[in-house]
Amino acid sequence: MIRTRVAREIVHHIEQGEWTASQVLDAYIARSLIAQRMTHCLTEVMFEQARADALALDKEFAISKTLKGPLHGVPVSFKDLYNVKDIDSTMGYTSYADKPQAEDASPVEAIRAAGGIPFVKTNLTQGLMSYETVNPLWGRTVSPHDAHFSSGGSSGGEGALLAMDGSALGWGTDIGGSLRIPAAYCGIYAFTPSPGRISRAGITRLNRTWILGVPDVLGPIARSIDDLELACRVAFGQDMDINDYVHAPVPFKDTQLAEGKLRFGYYVDDHFVKASPACERAVLETVEALRREEHECVKITIPQRSTASKALELFVELTSADGFQTLAEPNGSDPLEPELYLILLAPKSFGWLRSLAAWATRQFLRDEIYAKIIMASRKKSVREYWRISAERDAYARLFYKEIWDKHGLDGIIAPVHALPRLPHHATQRIVPLSGATALYNIVQCPAGALPVTHVDAARDQLTAGWTDHLRKRTAEGRGSPFLEGFLYGKGGCYDVEKMAGLPVGIQIAGRKLEDEKVLAMMRIVDKALGPRGFGPGSWSGQRGSTG
Repeated sequence: MIRTRVAREIVHHIEQGEWTASQVLDAYIARSLIAQRMTHCLTEVMFEQARADALALDKEFAISKTLKGPLHGVPVSFKDLYNVKDIDSTMGYTSYADKPQAEDASPVEAIRAAGGIPFVKTNLTQGLMSYETVNPLWGRTVSPHDAHFSSGGSSGGEGALLAMDGSALGWGTDIGGSLRIPAAYCGIYAFTPSPGRISRAGITRLNRTWILGVPDVLGPIARSIDDLELACRVAFGQDMDINDYVHAPVPFKDTQLAEGKLRFGYYVDDHFVKASPACERAVLETVEALRREEHECVKITIPQRSTASKALELFVELTSADGFQTLAEPNGSDPLEPELYLILLAPKSFGWLRSLAAWATRQFLRDEIYAKIIMASRKKSVREYWRISAERDAYARLFYKEIWDKHGLDGIIAPVHALPRLPHHATQRIVPLSGATALYNIVQCPAGALPVTHVDAARDQLTAGWTDHLRKRTAEGRGSPFLEGFLYGKGGCYDVEKMAGLPVGIQIAGRKLEDEKVLAMMRIVDKALGPRGFGPGSWSGQRGSTG
């Protein structure tokens, strides 16, 4: 029974002659179909070609007794935008259907060269700008744990599939949390490398200008940190892509952490949206576990600069610079998903209307933070774009000075989201929650996500003390009253009875280009937390109905 290191154990059993690549693939095909039936996580299936690839590996191994590579016989899934030769990359658009790709994306090539077998592609978010996975072509992917909740996004198909052991290793992308959010929602592991560590050649994109503003990053999603590391060993250091101006083909570097204990910074409140009791507990339990191992953990405050949401403001300003015209162009006659409606509305609005909405938000909701985000979402001139880019760089310098240098940290532990997960359609009104993850995209820090605990209906209630603290900070002008009211007010999204038993995760960030160190720190945290009901074979069923 595979229990800890899925990909490595598959390779080990094949090398020992106990399994064949064909047997392993058939098992994962069967499991992926169960996941598809329950969560609607798949787009393209490549079973015929995958079986031919597995058979070829088996024949060669029978003769040579030599593995093709470190992923020999491992079934691998890819988010739909990864190009696979002779397969569509629809990204959920009907306008992209029936257009098979001419060649594999660079990461797909690397997986094949290592002996891995691409066998399915997975669902994603229309436009890639929402953390709920739904589009007009493939429909909605639901949580593998409870069909009433989202699987996260935009790599939500990967999250649902991996959570149900429907793939041995998955690949997604991340521009503002699109790997870490599904991992946290689904109770699995993910890693967002530094921009440039993995070539993006052969990835179907909507907007290449994002490369200059907020680089989209490719990364693995898996059931263990061992498998995240193995994926990075295979993908890091590939040949230079002359069309990818941020790609640096630096191979994986084995990292030995310095003797002694590590120093972590942590926070449960970024003064933008306060983390729920469940997500707060996940961070504090991690801190407690690390302290038991004699690591040092210090509470930190995210640099505010002009506002608590500065990183998110920069993210919105840069990604909306063309008014989201490039993002919306492939829609054609496709209906616009409600989750994307508000994102596209603000840049299309007249300036006076946007200003009126921001004024009303300040005047009646007393929410300066949300008003600034409304004003940030608009079309810009080239001159404005360069000015905002300079502000991004200045904020990144401030972040490094006030966080990394001031505190002498090795890593940062933080909530992935304010809530363990959201019910369907909630993202229509609270897209800014992704600010918790987008922060690390703006400052270009590698970050990983790992599961810590499960929602406890008794321990994770909104206590009087917790809500009093929330009111106090709101009165002091900290936090977004609109967002926090929608989450924690009467009839809000945070419902511990409905969420009871669902996974809760954290994110761990490190300094730019210290990717291998972040993976090593994730391993230390995972070990410190100990057995807690996650990993391969831990999925125990889905509540609710997908109907």
